[in-house]
Amino acid sequence: MITGEVATQEKITELLPFLLRPENIARYEDGSVYICDRRKYPFSREFVRCNSVEEVAMAIEQMVTQGGGPWMAAAQAMMLAACEVKGEAQQKVCAHLSGARDRLVVTRPTNTAMARRLELLLESAVRALESGDSVENAIAEWIERAISALYENYAIRARHAASLIEDGDGILTNCFAETGFIVAVAMAVRDGKRVQVFTPETRPYFQGAKLTSPCLHELGIRVKLLTDNMPAYVMSEGLIHKYITAADLITVDGHVVNKIGTFQLALAAQYHNIPFYAFAWGKDEDSQTRSDIKMEYRDAAEIRQAMGQPTTVESIDAWYPAFDICPPQLVAGVVTVHGVLKPEALVNYSVW
Repeated sequence: MITGEVATQEKITELLPFLLRPENIARYEDGSVYICDRRKYPFSREFVRCNSVEEVAMAIEQMVTQGGGPWMAAAQAMMLAACEVKGEAQQKVCAHLSGARDRLVVTRPTNTAMARRLELLLESAVRALESGDSVENAIAEWIERAISALYENYAIRARHAASLIEDGDGILTNCFAETGFIVAVAMAVRDGKRVQVFTPETRPYFQGAKLTSPCLHELGIRVKLLTDNMPAYVMSEGLIHKYITAADLITVDGHVVNKIGTFQLALAAQYHNIPFYAFAWGKDEDSQTRSDIKMEYRDAAEIRQAMGQPTTVESIDAWYPAFDICPPQLVAGVVTVHGVLKPEALVNYSVW
């Protein structure tokens, strides 16, 4: 396992593109929460200003922020909730904070990172309340500690993943593989390895085209954009050597849940003898098996358009499962703070 000291020496902040710097994801400032609008990136760098928990929840539901962004926005929203009941009786404050937590959690039912982290934040706030300390200060300090630990773990996992990458590798990803993947590739390039990343566009929100590709391009990393129906052919041409993605959730028994399309690419990768690796964000003890996964289904109207433009007749039926599930036998390894583990080994570790 790479130590915190080694992770710090990686100077992860120097390897982060604009979109992945914490202050550009979501921040609390002057009584409002500012969330970077990933729907408009990379064509503009705009922030949505939210003045209530409900406005933050709606911003998350409307895909203003995606991937690892929603939990950060939700954590900052808890600051708004605390300010709304400042000076009120302890019971009322607790009830209000719990209600805010519950509203925010339902915005992302499949990725349980938000639920786990907001529960820890709420516990810290309640302890401060019971001790007569400032709830707002407790929340702000918890967020600062959580983000610091998160980025240290990003660096640790990224170093492990970078060790998987060989000179000359073509790497396929899917959707926005977030900080772990981007930093891992940046580390490999910094180590002198020649890397080519292939990024499917990722309909219907085009995260691959609008988020992943620009982030890699900003860092000077070679990236080639594909449409979503091209990867299997690219694999057959021998251009891809690793398939690496983020994961919105990994069950304790090794099922990988990620953006819809991840599963079909994993099947194609297995056929072409290409290993599939997924980054863990952490361990959720409540997600032991496939049956514990709560699948999120989004507005089917989004399937009938592309970048706001209709692509078919409005009355045609559509379906939008937001994620899919890769069984453990398709997964060569899960990138954790302990290293790259086989899916069946995950159960042996208390943290990932």
